[in-house]
Amino acid sequence: MIRFGVIGTNWITESFLQAANELPSFQLTSVYSRSEEKAKEFGEKYQATHFFTNLEEMAKSEHLDAVYIASPNSLHAEQAILLLKHGKHVICEKAIASNKVELEKMIQTAKENKVLLMEALKSTFVPNFAVIQENLEKIGQVRRVFASYCQYSSRYDAYRSGTILNAFDPTFSNGALMDIGVYCIYPVVALFGKPLSVKASGVLLESGVDGEGSILLTYKNMDAVLMYSKITNSSIPSEIQGEDGNLVIDKVNTPEKVILEYRNGEKVDLSVPQKVNSMYYEAKEFIELIEKGETESNINTYENSLVTMEIMDEVRKQIGVKFPADNKGL
Repeated sequence: MIRFGVIGTNWITESFLQAANELPSFQLTSVYSRSEEKAKEFGEKYQATHFFTNLEEMAKSEHLDAVYIASPNSLHAEQAILLLKHGKHVICEKAIASNKVELEKMIQTAKENKVLLMEALKSTFVPNFAVIQENLEKIGQVRRVFASYCQYSSRYDAYRSGTILNAFDPTFSNGALMDIGVYCIYPVVALFGKPLSVKASGVLLESGVDGEGSILLTYKNMDAVLMYSKITNSSIPSEIQGEDGNLVIDKVNTPEKVILEYRNGEKVDLSVPQKVNSMYYEAKEFIELIEKGETESNINTYENSLVTMEIMDEVRKQIGVKFPADNKGL
């Protein structure tokens, strides 16, 4: 059994646990929360037996092998580094860090302690992302990627009424880019690597984070146009356009339907079945890597996370989003 601890008692942790519980090697033993009462209330639903309000005690505990981190982005690096130094494997929610400097320190710590660190960006693990990779050659020379993820946040209603919740607070290294935009950037990086240039624009909210934005990534023979938002909705699918055809993807964050369209009008549904709770696939990858003694995913590689974070740093620089974490040493 791989004994897990979790940091964060929110809906995303619930979703991860529900998915991971389908894996025979998974066992939740430990929960960290600022409130012991909340940790127990949350953890006992999943048969957890150890509860922590002190992160160092959790890191030193002999009752867990790995930790899923779902705290605010601004806490990811500090928490992960402490756990990694104590030999714990870490799967960390996107965005994995506040900036590239933090991520480099996290990776360095993982390597020094010979443990696994992986970004919990689910998009690249689902079966239909593999379908995209396997069928790219059918559309010929790729010339453009269009990725759109625009989802109006219920927390924006609170923001408009004067209450700034975590999602729109720069103190927590948050905003539309970090929460939503990353889903557009990461798959493009996984498919096509590091771009030659980045151009960005966005709407800066009074709190100091972005509400929405657009990014143009330039590659040698193609470009990628990315649109993301937490203050508007969109139902536009994403698309990879080649000289011989195009791949239409229903949702860039969790591809479920992939349609190949040739220039002659022929359409082929390439979609394969996948689990409703798509977090299953990232949990499966993480556990299997631990069981094999691997210290890096060959899907969500360090390089993919670093390039994605570098792009996000540049986007923030261009649109004027600054985090307190940018000035904090580790």
